[in-house]
Amino acid sequence: MKNINTSFMLICFFAFACNNTNNDKALHSKMESLINENDSLKVLTNNNSVNDNDEIYTFLTFQDNNAESAMNFYVSLFENSEIVRIQRWEKGGPVEEGKIMHATFSLNGNMFMCSDSPPIHDWDFSPAVSNYINCKNEGEQEKLFSKLSENGEVTMPLNNYGFSKKFGWVIDQFGISWQLNLE
Repeated sequence: MKNINTSFMLICFFAFACNNTNNDKALHSKMESLINENDSLKVLTNNNSVNDNDEIYTFLTFQDNNAESAMNFYVSLFENSEIVRIQRWEKGGPVEEGKIMHATFSLNGNMFMCSDSPPIHDWDFSPAVSNYINCKNEGEQEKLFSKLSENGEVTMPLNNYGFSKKFGWVIDQFGISWQLNLE
């Protein structure tokens, strides 16, 4: 029955379209425009979904319940940075109420995630995995080096080590390792 109704509608459409060639041209032009617009929207949708699914985030697991302090500190240091989303532990959870269950933030457009881990693990942050920053200028490098090393540990002071103009490596007060490079 559906095939008969669809066929009947198509026959009526073509009969009407053949009777009025001016409307046919306008209709044809409008249909082409809608098809092109639809194809463009499909491309945009597909590109956006691929980027969301393929994005790689750095995930920081804090065992001292200081994920929020660290996240706020980092966001304050870098331009174009923001806290994107926070999900907190509720009362009766495995950590103190209000602590970070899961948070997403960006640092100069680079995405990070963090949490306050309920279990205490045998491992913690390692300098073997670090955040590497190519600084725009010496002023930015010195500012970041100063702020990140405050209450932290300097593993390589700012200096020329032969592979760049100036380089420094610090482990911040939260245990996160940062390499600061000036080319």
